[in-house]
Amino acid sequence: MERTALLRSLTCSAIASNRFFFRSSAHRLSRFSSSLAPKRHRLISNPTTKRSLLRRRLLRATSSSTSLNLRKHFSTLSPRAVATPHTQPPSEFSGVEDEYAEKLGFEKVSEQVIGECKSKAVLFKHKKTGAEVMSVLNDDENKVFGIVFRTPPNDSTGIPHILEHSVLCGSRKYPLKEPFVELLKGSLHTFLNAFTYPDRTCYPVASTNTKDFYNLVDVYLDAVFFPKCLEDYQTFQQEGWHYELNNPAEDISYKGVVFNEMKGVYSQPDNILGRAAQQALFPDNTYGVDSGGDPRVIPKLTYEEFKEFHRKYYHPSNARIWFYGDDDPNERLRILSEYLDMFDASSAPNESKVETQKLFSEPIRIVEKFPAGEGGDMKKKNMVCLNWLLSDKPLDLETELTLGFLDHLILGTPASPLRKILLESGLGDAIVGGGVEDELLQPQFSIGLKGVSEDDIQKVEELVMRTLKKLAEEGFDADAVEASMNTIEFSLRENNTGSFPRGLSLMLRSIGKWIYDMDPFEPLKYEKPLMALKARIAEEGSKAVFSPLIEKFILNNPHRVTVEMQPDPNKASREEEAEKEILKKVKASMTDEDLAELARATQELRLKQETPDPPEALRSVPSLSLLDIPKEPIRIPTEVGDINGVKVLQHDLFTNDVLYTEVVFNMSSLKQELLPLVPLFCQSLLEMGTKDLTFVQLNQLIGRKTGGISVYPFTSSVRGREDPCSHIIVRGKAMGGRAEDLFNLVSRVLQEVQFTDQQRFKQFVSQSKARMENRLRGGGHGVAAARMDAKLNVAGWISEQMGGVSYLEFLQTLEEKVDKDWDGISSSLEEIRKSLLSRNGCLINMTADGRILTNSGKFVSKFLDSLPTNSLIEKTGWNARLPSENEAIVIPTQVNYVGKAANIYDTGYQLDGSAYVISKYISNTWLWDRVRVSGGAYGGFCEFDTHSGVFSFLSYRDPNLLKTLDVYDGTGDFLRGLEMDDDTLTKAIIGTIGDVDSHQLPDAKGYSSMLRYLLGITEEERQRRREEILSTSVEDFKEFANAIEAVKDKGVVVAVASPDDVDTAHKECSNFFQIKKAL
Repeated sequence: MERTALLRSLTCSAIASNRFFFRSSAHRLSRFSSSLAPKRHRLISNPTTKRSLLRRRLLRATSSSTSLNLRKHFSTLSPRAVATPHTQPPSEFSGVEDEYAEKLGFEKVSEQVIGECKSKAVLFKHKKTGAEVMSVLNDDENKVFGIVFRTPPNDSTGIPHILEHSVLCGSRKYPLKEPFVELLKGSLHTFLNAFTYPDRTCYPVASTNTKDFYNLVDVYLDAVFFPKCLEDYQTFQQEGWHYELNNPAEDISYKGVVFNEMKGVYSQPDNILGRAAQQALFPDNTYGVDSGGDPRVIPKLTYEEFKEFHRKYYHPSNARIWFYGDDDPNERLRILSEYLDMFDASSAPNESKVETQKLFSEPIRIVEKFPAGEGGDMKKKNMVCLNWLLSDKPLDLETELTLGFLDHLILGTPASPLRKILLESGLGDAIVGGGVEDELLQPQFSIGLKGVSEDDIQKVEELVMRTLKKLAEEGFDADAVEASMNTIEFSLRENNTGSFPRGLSLMLRSIGKWIYDMDPFEPLKYEKPLMALKARIAEEGSKAVFSPLIEKFILNNPHRVTVEMQPDPNKASREEEAEKEILKKVKASMTDEDLAELARATQELRLKQETPDPPEALRSVPSLSLLDIPKEPIRIPTEVGDINGVKVLQHDLFTNDVLYTEVVFNMSSLKQELLPLVPLFCQSLLEMGTKDLTFVQLNQLIGRKTGGISVYPFTSSVRGREDPCSHIIVRGKAMGGRAEDLFNLVSRVLQEVQFTDQQRFKQFVSQSKARMENRLRGGGHGVAAARMDAKLNVAGWISEQMGGVSYLEFLQTLEEKVDKDWDGISSSLEEIRKSLLSRNGCLINMTADGRILTNSGKFVSKFLDSLPTNSLIEKTGWNARLPSENEAIVIPTQVNYVGKAANIYDTGYQLDGSAYVISKYISNTWLWDRVRVSGGAYGGFCEFDTHSGVFSFLSYRDPNLLKTLDVYDGTGDFLRGLEMDDDTLTKAIIGTIGDVDSHQLPDAKGYSSMLRYLLGITEEERQRRREEILSTSVEDFKEFANAIEAVKDKGVVVAVASPDDVDTAHKECSNFFQIKKAL
């Protein structure tokens, strides 16, 4: 989820500046949204905020910080500002003997050492089928496997997407309903999902445990090649679409997981815009249709077409297979040969080829509508986006790399010229369009604004073209180029992919070329093109490098599509009505016998969905035993010291010469009425200037000297304590040799930034409002969860003031107040700074190797000396909560997000480690089966915030409302009636340990340790909870049922929902909700 009960940290500092590195695929859909996974509220295993999955591009890299402010400079390109280039991989990576590969039916095509990722990579070809295999060998324990098929659709029925869901619903060797869910329950996986792109489907898994890894590989291979869904029409109905009729007297409805998922997608204006742009840019090839599925078209898909698509494309001849990590390369080929040898070669590679789109001779314009709320001025809710197809063929690596740098230069940071000019123009509220997107066969470039007045649409288009023309004519500031180069190079070398496995990041990079029959090695090797680009810029100047690209690919390129999006308050209800009319006609065409048969089939499907798999089927899924599980938690080296009277935590870990640091300030003395300003205060620190530097210069300085700085609030309840834990965290990173620069810049950001730029602050308010509105539409489950927390505890109330519906309401009034009382707002920002900045209550956290930690001590001391030493002001009493009443937050949507929660500590429940096992099990069984599989929602899950005691139920893209609440209320009875054999219990325990022991990179380890310190979680408690997890019994499940009854009996409900569904709910349950219109 977007919100974590234990980690309510909001990234308020230039979120968009991360776009270059963390761009979530605009083109990718997944079977299971990782944002829906119940969070790890255990012993703070991996509490870093959810990252967008990394794009395929070569320039992917990442940051440890939740949000980097990317800023740069280039004239001399100081090598000290970037990490040391990777050395050759160690010689012990011996790989596969050629004779052994030949014996298994493989021929070696190529073998290369990839110094950038310290790996040896070998490309094999399976002689019988032509399947290609990349075997990447290194010392990374987080092993990755993926199999990818080219799957270009020719219509918008969503067939690749539905098939991606369906093949994981049972197979030849694993004949149960959903082996995928069994793996979610009882594996140590570090990644488990599947993705649908417009032209390919990916099935990746990862684990640090070798036995577990090969179990995952086998389940996935059997699933893609021998799925049960080809003989089981009910799987197609469940995952794709079907008519549902409970009683012949009732109305027929559509149900299906993908159908409802895509209804949610088509309720979000940004998604509608992206799809319209892509389809208009590519009218003549497969990208001109929606591989995810258009809800209006999905019901046209037949079962025969579904089966034929699998037969045609899910074949080894059409597969690209990836292995990565420290496992035995011989075993990789042995496992594959068992499957691949069962097939002969097919013509699939020819049939699946993606044709290129020819370039237009002149630009075109399209106008689309999007569902909008009735509030506000409709004339000011327009969106406009300019989109270019950059080439009629794939680009070479050097051009692609240069375009990536250009993209970052013009859009990558708040100080980037195109981004800055558009936002400062006052023509719109926020940027739309993803800049350069290069994960399809042909690259695109998109940029525009949302929140545009009807009269200003043409002005936005003119401003984009005028700015790009000016950049082509004048070039870029030398400091901007250097800062951009340093930031990108730092991130490439750091290779910090957060909780996303590094091997999967590399796989998606490689596949982006490999899937089009190009070199799979090339995207992994950035050193030569990077050095060549730096040399070109040094020799020719940046203008000579970048200006021709702007002119060729954008200014002089006629293949341009302008998409204008107009708000339509009646669109959602009109589409609902159109769907009802279609279904009325379907029903009218049926005889009484047909209707009776449909009602019987509906009941039969539901019975199958809600009937557990037999024990023998469950036992077919391979799993570990408790003997494979370490008895002790993963311990992170932590030294608690003191510098100038301030607590300092140090974590001696190998970080490849990077210093990661957090500076933590206590927020408890802040006045209650100032809390909603905190996110904007954080953004202002990084996006306003000082007395001596403009905000652009400050941005560039941070980019030249560091790997990024971010500032955000963190709030959590603390178990056994009334007062919440509430802090401002400043995160930063730099090369070890730049530690002094890092602490100097943190000091300047905190103490020298001036809150005087009224117009920029007004932009921040508009951007924040647009982000919150987008979150309501796309992440309503997170909004509902925050709202329920705000009704149940003080920490939740604080967080909701800074990131929930209350925050959105504050922003709506603040927009007018900025013009009327800027002096008052500026004074309030200064008051926040004065309340926070103090050596008293400060904490420093550092993660690096011992040498860097030792050398950094003197810079920490100097930084602390510069802080005010005012005595800590008395804590403010934040004893506030929202009224404990059921709420419906009404938005224009076709799906709902339904939540119910209560504090189970209030019932007298005492925390036991078994609660982690039980809550995960409830999500993966009862809620998965009833809310997702049977109910048709994209997700249903529960969370237990062990710090506050709040137990929450939540659903995601849900067609139901009251029915889902009935499922939640049935959880206690489900637990009481549970029959669980030893194998099932063991899997549940192992899956929970997999969450607790989730793989972390060094920066995340240091950060986790710091959070445990702040929340008072000791190593002794971690050990005790682990022992309780490992000794969980069936009796614990039944006892927990009593605690969970509090949610049924006393729980508060919050639903982010459509007007129609709220009206229907009120007809069934009079005055059940207090209604709040949010958009």
